[in-house]
Amino acid sequence: MTTELPADLDALEQALLERVGALRPSATSPVGVDPLTAATLLEAEVTSRLVDHTARWLRAEHGAGYYTIGSAGHEANAAIALALRPTDPALLHYRSGGFFMARSMQARQHGIAVGDPVVDVLRGMLARTTDPISGGRHKVFGSHPLSIIPQTSTIASHLPRAVGLALSFGIGEREEQVWPADSVVVCSFGDASLNHSTAQGAINWAGQSAHAGKRVPLLFVCEDNGIGLSVPSPNGWVAESTARRAGIRSIRVDGSDPAAALPRLDDFVDTVRADGAPGLIHLDTVRFLGHAGTDVETAYRTPAELTADRLRDPLVGAARLAIDAGTCTGGEFVEWYLDLRDTIRATALELRAEPEFATADEVMRPLRSGPAALPPPTPADLVLQVTRPVEPVTSRSEPHGDLGGEGLTLARTINRMLSEVLADDDSTLVFGEDVGRKGGVYGVTRGLQQRFGEARVFDTLLDEQSILGLALGASLNGFLPIPEIQYLAYLHNAEDQIRGEAATLGFFSDRQYANPMVIRIASYGYQKGFGGHFHNDNSIAVLRDIPGIVIASPAHPSDAAGMLAACVAEAGSNGTVCVFLEPIARYHDTDLHDAGDSGWLAPFDPTPTPLGRARTWGDGDDLTIITWGNGLLLSLQAQRRLADDHGVAARVVDLRWIAPMPLDDLVREASATGRVLVVDETRRTGGVGERIVAELVDAGFVGSIRRVASHDSFIPLGAAANLVLVGDDDIVAAALA
Repeated sequence: MTTELPADLDALEQALLERVGALRPSATSPVGVDPLTAATLLEAEVTSRLVDHTARWLRAEHGAGYYTIGSAGHEANAAIALALRPTDPALLHYRSGGFFMARSMQARQHGIAVGDPVVDVLRGMLARTTDPISGGRHKVFGSHPLSIIPQTSTIASHLPRAVGLALSFGIGEREEQVWPADSVVVCSFGDASLNHSTAQGAINWAGQSAHAGKRVPLLFVCEDNGIGLSVPSPNGWVAESTARRAGIRSIRVDGSDPAAALPRLDDFVDTVRADGAPGLIHLDTVRFLGHAGTDVETAYRTPAELTADRLRDPLVGAARLAIDAGTCTGGEFVEWYLDLRDTIRATALELRAEPEFATADEVMRPLRSGPAALPPPTPADLVLQVTRPVEPVTSRSEPHGDLGGEGLTLARTINRMLSEVLADDDSTLVFGEDVGRKGGVYGVTRGLQQRFGEARVFDTLLDEQSILGLALGASLNGFLPIPEIQYLAYLHNAEDQIRGEAATLGFFSDRQYANPMVIRIASYGYQKGFGGHFHNDNSIAVLRDIPGIVIASPAHPSDAAGMLAACVAEAGSNGTVCVFLEPIARYHDTDLHDAGDSGWLAPFDPTPTPLGRARTWGDGDDLTIITWGNGLLLSLQAQRRLADDHGVAARVVDLRWIAPMPLDDLVREASATGRVLVVDETRRTGGVGERIVAELVDAGFVGSIRRVASHDSFIPLGAAANLVLVGDDDIVAAALA
C-alpha cells in the first residue's frame, strides 16, 4: 500500500485499510460469485460503514445528528439482500445498513427509481424533514420503492408482523395483492432479541403453520454478534436454539467469508421461495463502535476480545472477494475508500442546512385521520377503498323503547354487520380464537365461516401476539383484517403489537405504509355466572394514550352496526387502526327496565356513525350523566329511578367513542344542565372518567362535576365482582348528592 493514510482515521479504519491494502489476488477466482455481485457487495458494505463513521464524526466535530446506533460489523447482511429480489418485502433490524445499501444498488440494476441511499440514511440520522421514509420523525431503515417496511425492531417486536405478511400470500380469495405472489418476506433481528418472547412466539407460529401445511415464505435472519448491549450471549446458545426448530430449516453462515456465504444464501432463498417453507439464517457477525455513540466498550470488553473481532471484519472479506474477482486491487480499494469518505462527509455537512420540524402539528401530521393527511403521492396499492359512504346522523336518540322493526341483540347486530362487510368487500378477513367453526365463545361470529368459507373466516393459534401479527402483516398486503381478541384481559399479552407496531407504522413511514384493521375485543365486566379477572377486565388504559388509533365502544344494539361500519370505512379509506370494544355482558340482553320491554333490542341499521360523536338519551334539564359501555344500561336504569322516585330529570350521554372523544358534544350537554355526573365503569385511577372531567374543566365548564367509578381492584369471581364495580345504586346516590 503506497497511499498515505490521513491522520484522523480511527483505529478500526486504520486496521481495515492496512489489511486490505496488503491483499493480493489469489490464484483462482471465487466459485459461484460473479464480479458484479462482488463489486456490489463491497460497495454496499463500505458505504454503510462510512455512513456510521460519518455519524460519529458529525457528533464529535460538529455537534450535529441524533442517532449513532450503527451497523458497523453487521454489513454482511448486504449479502442477504443480494440473494433476494428488490421487490421482496423486508422488515429490518436497526443494524441493517448493509442490506439497505445493497438493495438500493440492486434496485438500480433492475431499473427501479430510488434515491441516494447515503443521503436518505443521513437525513434520518440528522432528523431532517426531507428524510423520505419517516419525514424526520425517527431514524429507521425504510423505503416504499425498495419494499422496506420501517420497523422499530428493538426487541424483535416486528417478527409477528413478518410472519403475518408471509402467511397473507396464502389466505383469502383475492388475486390482487401488493407484492408478487412468489415473494419471500425477510425479517432480521439480533441474537439478544432472539430470547424475547415475541421472537420465540413468532418463530413457533411460523413453524407450526408450516407443519400444518400452510405456505410461509419467510426468511428469519438472526444477526449474531455475540453481545446484547453489554451482556454476552452464552457461547453456542444461538446455534443450538436456531438449529432445531420444528417446521423451520436453518443454515449458519459466516459474514466475514462472503465467498462461501453468497452461493449458500442464493440456494437457501431459492428453496424458501420454491416450497414456501420458512427458513432461518444464523448470520455470524461482529459489532464495532459499541452499541451506540455513548457506549464505552472497554468498560465491559477486554482488549483481546476487541482485537479478535477486528480480525473478523466483514469488509476485509468483501474486499478479498472483490480483489479475487478482479474488480479492484488492494491499493485501488484504499484510494476509493478515502475518496468516498470525503464525499460522504461533505454530503453530511450540506444536509445540515435542510429543515427540521418547527411545530407540533408538523410532527403529528401522520397521526391525523383522513385522506388529507396522506402525503402526495399516496401509495394507492396500500390504501384500501370501501364503497359504503359515511353519512351524518344526529347525535340525539329517539326515546328508548320506541325503536320499531325487528329487534336484534348486540351480538346479533355485530354478527349481521360482519356478514355485510364480508359480503361487500372481498379484502376483509375475520379471524381469531374459536371464531370459525364454533362461531366465537359468545356466538358473535356464528355462521360466518359457513357462509364465507375458511379462507376468509378462520381460527388461529391461541396466541394474541400471533393474531395481531397476522392482522399487521395481512393489512400490508391489501387485506382489511378484523381480528378478534377473545377477552380484554388477553390483550395485555400482546398489547405492544398495537402500541409499538400498528400505531407507529404510519408515523415512521409518513403514512406511506398503513395498518388498516378493526380489532374486535370482548370487553369489560359484569358477566354473571362466571368470570373472574381473566374474563372480566375493566381497564382500557393501555389503549387510551396510543396516538392516532380509533377506540369505539358501542353499548346499545342500535349503535353497534353503524359504529362497526364507520370503523371499517375509516380503516379501509384512511389506513387507521381501529379498536372495537364490545361489552360482553350486553351481548345477549333483550330488556332494559322490565322483563319483556325489549329495551335492549334494536332493528338493524348499518348507516355509518360519525366518528367522535356522542349520543344523548333523554332531555332532562336537572342533571347530565356521562357514560359509555355497560354504564349506559346502568345509567338509563338510574335515569328512570331518579325521575320516578326523586323527581330528578336527567339526560344520559353515551360517549360511544373513547377516541376521538366527542368533546364538543360533552361540553354542550354538560352546559345544558350545569350539573355533571361521570359514570365510569373502568377503574378510578387511570379510568376514562379522569379525562372526561379534565376536558370539561379545560373547556371552561363551571358547573358542578362528580364522578363515580369502579374501585382500583382486579375483578374477583362471582358475586364479589359487584362489590368493586359501579352499580345503579351508586349512580343514584351520587346523582342525588
